[in-house]
Amino acid sequence: MRVAVIGAGWAGCAAAVEATRLGYQVTLFETTRVAGGRARRVGGTVAGKPVVLDNGQHILIGAYAETLRLMKDLGVDVDASLLRMPLTLRFPDGSGLKLPQLPPPFDALSGILLARGWSWADKLSLLKVATGWQLRKFQCDPGASVTDLCRGLTPGAMASLIEPLCVSALNTPAERASGQVFLRVMHDSLFAESGGSNLLLPRADLSALLPDAALRWLTAQGGTVRLGARVQSMAPLGSSWVVSTDVSTAFDCVVLACPPHEAARLVEGSGLQPGDWLAQVKSLQHEALTTVYAWAPDARLEHPMLALAANADSPAQFVFDRAQLGGPAGLLAFVISASTGDGASLATQVMAQAAQQLGLDTLQVVQTIVEKRATFACTPGLLRPAVEVAPGLYACGDYIAGPYPATLEGAVRSGLEAARRLH
Repeated sequence: MRVAVIGAGWAGCAAAVEATRLGYQVTLFETTRVAGGRARRVGGTVAGKPVVLDNGQHILIGAYAETLRLMKDLGVDVDASLLRMPLTLRFPDGSGLKLPQLPPPFDALSGILLARGWSWADKLSLLKVATGWQLRKFQCDPGASVTDLCRGLTPGAMASLIEPLCVSALNTPAERASGQVFLRVMHDSLFAESGGSNLLLPRADLSALLPDAALRWLTAQGGTVRLGARVQSMAPLGSSWVVSTDVSTAFDCVVLACPPHEAARLVEGSGLQPGDWLAQVKSLQHEALTTVYAWAPDARLEHPMLALAANADSPAQFVFDRAQLGGPAGLLAFVISASTGDGASLATQVMAQAAQQLGLDTLQVVQTIVEKRATFACTPGLLRPAVEVAPGLYACGDYIAGPYPATLEGAVRSGLEAARRLH
């Protein structure tokens, strides 16, 4: 059976690999020349020399079981490609959380009790609220926000832990983020398995982590990879689907692994009326994510990653020392989750934030990357589109119905699930 996978992001790569393993003949289409979608490498220049950057600073965690398994299966050296470290949310002044290497939930319990700069009121309120989550088996009212979940937390615990975790995992501020999705992330990372909460910081560019390996594997297995080939349209023809780029080709099944607005365009253009699917895709709201790359010869952080105190005037929640992750010396990446505003204004604010919180007043902006539709807004009670769109037509991506927010793991799991639904 011939299968077209439209989009070579992490979901599309996972779908194409799994479909090939299941015996299908796969053609993978990608509009750009670089695979990876919203987690791919881009070019840049630092101190007059070309460097490889990413279109957004991403991290993985130990609980990303399917992503890590797929990377290993494709021949990626996970230990060399990812720096594994305990969950650490340390601020420049040394305050914050660092979990010890203990089985869950003792690592979280010890980390909270030993957190630097937290008052006992902060620690006890967090333990009380987290115990309540466990007693309720990490379930809550579908309409509850993360803020609703955290009633009873002190402002210090909220600002030092919950808000940074929420905005990094869901890319949605706590006051309008889904409590149920947040609880699933907390359960799987902090309470399910040893090492699930570990941070896995990429030492390679994002395309090299998985997409490049997937394309090599597909080609070696006889699959077809078409980079720089934008699908203009698709249409059902009897029991087949005609996919048109510069040429038209018939396939038995199609997997839409492109961004939601592009998937909606193709479905609408096909003449289909797939019930609620199209309406659900169009109703999705999106959040932006901005990465500000900055450089100074003497710039260096105490840790590969630091949390930052964020507010309206100091928008970055995290900063990464790319030199400690295999990049050029002095290069820092500041991350603004759920960002608002234009790139130039954000970069100016981040430089002032770096001077104030890090004491770095010689940084120069290298590149600012704003992904305006980085993720869907993970709001309470959100109805996300299904995998099956119509007979022979499937969709995958981090926005498709599933337990996780818009993460690399969510994308990979969605791609695997779409391939397994093919028939």
